[in-house]
Amino acid sequence: MTTKLTLNIDKDIIEYAKSYAKENNVSLSKLIENYLNSLTQKDNKQSKKVSPLVESLTGVIPSEELDERKSYRDYLAEKYT
Repeated sequence: MTTKLTLNIDKDIIEYAKSYAKENNVSLSKLIENYLNSLTQKDNKQSKKVSPLVESLTGVIPSEELDERKSYRDYLAEKYT
């Protein structure tokens, strides 16, 4: 169920928000609804959904300890050898 809401917001902010919404192919109402929803969700950090792209990448990086500095040094050594 949706309900109409009247807000008083600075004109410049409204114009910027409209432009942002248009660039992201979303209505201004949906943009504000999503923002308010993200602010008011309980346990917001735990309830975030993982995008399909991120989920598809799960397990790509080995779970064992990885020494990033050593890996990078090895990469540079190989690149410039």
